[in-house]
Amino acid sequence: MCDRLIPSRRAVPSGPGVRHSGPVTVDELTRPVSRRTLGTETLLVLGLSLGQSAIYAIVSLLAKLTAAGGLSKQTAALNTSQSARPYLDLTYQLVGIFFALLPVLLAVHLLARDPGDPARTLGLDLRRPGSDLARGAGLAALIGLPGLALFWVAAQLGVNATLVPAALPHLWWAVPVLILAAVQNAVLEEVIVVGYLVTRLWQLRWRLPAVIAASALLRGSYHLYQGFGAFLGNAVMGVVFSLVFLRTRRVAPLIVAHTLLDVVAFVGYALLPKDWFSWL
Repeated sequence: MCDRLIPSRRAVPSGPGVRHSGPVTVDELTRPVSRRTLGTETLLVLGLSLGQSAIYAIVSLLAKLTAAGGLSKQTAALNTSQSARPYLDLTYQLVGIFFALLPVLLAVHLLARDPGDPARTLGLDLRRPGSDLARGAGLAALIGLPGLALFWVAAQLGVNATLVPAALPHLWWAVPVLILAAVQNAVLEEVIVVGYLVTRLWQLRWRLPAVIAASALLRGSYHLYQGFGAFLGNAVMGVVFSLVFLRTRRVAPLIVAHTLLDVVAFVGYALLPKDWFSWL
């Protein structure tokens, strides 16, 4: 009885002029993915994730530029409260983090069509935990200190909005949620903007400088809601991270570095005196 519910393999390809000499094999049903299909797939993944964020960031920047007082008088707040009711707020925060990671699973799923294990292709496996942690910490120091200097210069020039890295209420779950948000940002950005995008653009036969520039410009563009200084700083970070990925073929150190940077920014702002951050 159950066998009758399974369509015959011989009946899969049909139409005039189609002849069957035997059962259709999996290889016969598998076709090489065209460059056009890969390009469409890449646009769809970006449109569902950080490409969409880039469009919203550009609109947000235009709104700030045309607001009273100009860009320097505006505020860009991250990790904001979603409800006046604490446990409903916590629920919103956790649900938001969960759904923000779905594009990562989609990208890994799509890369699974390529030969090899997508986790190894991206360097997301646990083969080198010590090396990944050490490289990530080194990258965080390399990017973090100059980044602070750039933010200070941007603030003095008035080309950034005032940045509020954390605007959650002072509740027991605030710091854990900020750490989870830092991990979510790191995984989403590094897997999509570096691991997935660099891999796909290379498969689409883009030249190496164009691949690096596309990844870096995308990273900078979805930070434009913070201002031009944030765009420049993140674009430079994008160049460095793309070069590291191309050399090591591992995105894990980038995730470690990004997580450390965001944890310091989010948790530090939440716990330390606010006047320490008056220059942001």
